Amino acid sequence: MKIQPGTLYVVATPIGNIDDLSPRAKEVLAKVSLVAAEDTRHAGQLLTRLGIDARLVSLHEHNEAQRSDELLAQLKTGSSIALVSDAGTPLISDPGYRLLAAVRAAGLPVSPIPGCCALIAALSVAGLPTDRFLFEGFLPARSAGRVARLRELAGQAATLVFYEGIHRLPAALKDAIAVFGESRPAAVGRELTKLHETIYRGTLAEVLTAVLADPGGERGECTLLIAGNPTAATVDDSELARIVHILAAELPAAQAAGLAARITGAARRDAYRLAAARK
Repeated sequence: MKIQPGTLYVVATPIGNIDDLSPRAKEVLAKVSLVAAEDTRHAGQLLTRLGIDARLVSLHEHNEAQRSDELLAQLKTGSSIALVSDAGTPLISDPGYRLLAAVRAAGLPVSPIPGCCALIAALSVAGLPTDRFLFEGFLPARSAGRVARLRELAGQAATLVFYEGIHRLPAALKDAIAVFGESRPAAVGRELTKLHETIYRGTLAEVLTAVLADPGGERGECTLLIAGNPTAATVDDSELARIVHILAAELPAAQAAGLAARITGAARRDAYRLAAARK
């Protein structure tokens, strides 16, 4: 594979099992001018195991604004850069968006090197509908914020997907039961692709019971999946836009969005986006 100068490669890395790294990803990591990593120590360990000696620079949530300018300048001089996160596909609840936006605004090429992604891996084995899903990333850390966000999602027909820390997982499941009811189908993928990979399936109540009963369940990264609302009405974008247009002509954007969401069962943020544009 020939590395193109001035190109940002967005490289997916393993979420656990190193053998999941694609040959193309390995070749890109070995040939680029430098690797921009969320954690250079973590990335350095991966590259060492692969036998790759690469120049590493950090790119994380605390330095992304400044570091993006530096990396953009290097791309403009013809350097090639691979962007990696700690695990999985970059930008999926990980840093990198600012850099990507800057590169695209400058008209420079960006190339995806696809591979592992925890949310897709979990969806593929959860046993829940996959024709429509909504990825929410991490829920708020505190129960009040978590419950409020879950209530906003209660009308969604799509399967809901979250990332969650193992130590907050039981509390998140309890809050989900409080909002959705204990019989809503759900699944949790823990330590996917790793030695202690475990998948809990059943109702929310059954999944919570299984998680609490697992003597080895206090370790690992988790993906929480919850089935969508089976009674949610399906509203197409044109119908939602029509209702928002009528309401926004008479009401503030936030109020119009709230009413449109209640009328249609659509997500409030989708309704608000339309209402704000109308205003």
